[in-house]
Order: sequence, then C-alpha cells, then structure tokens
Amino acid sequence: MSVQACAQIVERGDPDRFLAVMSCPVAMRDALFAIYAFNVEVARAPWVTQEPMIAEMRLQWWRDALGEIADGKAVRKHEVTDALAQVLDPEGARALDGLVAARRWDCYTEPFEDLTHFEEYINATAGDLLWTAARLAGAGQGKAQTNAPPNDLEGTIRRYGHGMGVANWFRAIPELENRGRKPLADGTPDGVRLLALGALRDLDTARWSLGKDSMLDDTVAAALRVGWRAKRTLKKAARDPLSVAEGRLEESPLRRRTGLLWHTLRGTF
Repeated sequence: MSVQACAQIVERGDPDRFLAVMSCPVAMRDALFAIYAFNVEVARAPWVTQEPMIAEMRLQWWRDALGEIADGKAVRKHEVTDALAQVLDPEGARALDGLVAARRWDCYTEPFEDLTHFEEYINATAGDLLWTAARLAGAGQGKAQTNAPPNDLEGTIRRYGHGMGVANWFRAIPELENRGRKPLADGTPDGVRLLALGALRDLDTARWSLGKDSMLDDTVAAALRVGWRAKRTLKKAARDPLSVAEGRLEESPLRRRTGLLWHTLRGTF
C-alpha cells in the first residue's frame, strides 16, 4: 500500500516524473516511485507554511528519517518512509540528505548569493536525485556502462542531472516569482541565455559520454528518461530568454506524451 500511495503522490505532485516512471520496466517502478514521492514531499515542505523555522523543522524531519535509514535503525512511520526504507541503502540515504539540506533555500526569500550558490542548489536537488535513481536502477553494477573515464559514471549522470535540473527550474520560474522568490542569480536575458547554453552543453556532453542507447544498460537509460523534456526546454530558453519569465516554456500534454513515447520506443533518454 505504501508503494501505491507513493505512486499517487508522484502522479499528483510531479506528473512528468510519474509518466517517466510509467515508461520504465515494471520491476523498477516501486523504487523510483518511492524516491520521487520523497522528493515531492521534501519539495513542498517549505511551502506549506510562511514561517521559515517551521519549514526548517519539516525539512529536518525528513533528514532525521534519512539518518535512520543510513544508520540501519527503525524508521519513523510514514507512507513514504515505509517505502523508502525498503529500497534505499546508506549511500543513497546520505546522497538524498544533501538534497534536503539544499531545500533550506526554499524556506526564505533571499536570493542566491551568486551563480556558484545556484549551481550547488541545482546539483543537490537534481543531481543527487537522478544519481540515486540511476543507482537503484543498477548504475555502476555489472558490465561497463559508459565510455566515460573509469569511475566517472556518477559524475556523468550528475552532469546530465544538472542540465535537466536547470530546465525544470526554468519552467518553475513564473510560479517562484509569484511566490516572492528571486530564482536566478542573473535573470537578465543574457544571463538566462548563458545559463541555458551551459546546461544544454552539460546535457549533450553527458548523453554523448553515456553512449546514448548503445553503451548504457537499458534499465539505467530508462531511469534517465525522466529528463526527456530538458533539451527542448533549454533550446527554447537559449533562443528566447524572455520565454522563461513569461511562462512560455510549457508544452501541450499531447506534445509531452508524444516526446516521451518516442524516447521510450527507441530506448533513449
């Protein structure tokens, strides 16, 4: 029942990831739904209150739960933690702790200190999550899965996660600004264009390094399919930076589903 609850949480709170998980082999879905439901709960924790200290307490609750998983202790009861404890190992729990810590930025209205601070936030909230998903799908196990330098599979997948994370962030910017946040260190058209081009370079470089559908294990490639919308988003942001703040990056449901189906049939991401 906890897995079913996790799937429902993801379907309501993160429909793109829900569709991506449903495109994966059935055997993978329970683990992916568990970590993505966790991500939904953590992402919305700072927004359910206007009191920063209460928001931080909510985030700390999730950090404590991850600590219990990492230490092999009994884990506090919750429909998401019940499922998470079944699929997450200590390494995964420690990685996701960095994601929760980064979400402290969401509790306050101060802008990012600089571009480095923004990059750290994206790397934690997107890179940590994607690498954990890839590990649960078997990344780093068995046959050589990438033509990247030895031991750099994690770095390559995190680089893909960075590109995907910037794309997701661009699509969220209108809502963030409506909530009084300053979501970019440099929100000028030139700043947005440069950020989009850098993220697009990360995305393409990682895809090339991972060998697309020829060198990467099929199950790991399926886990990376969660980023299927990223390239189109980044290309539009680079071409038309004003589309970010004006909320013109969204695509129709039909176009999103068609794009996902195309990648699923080809086994790509």
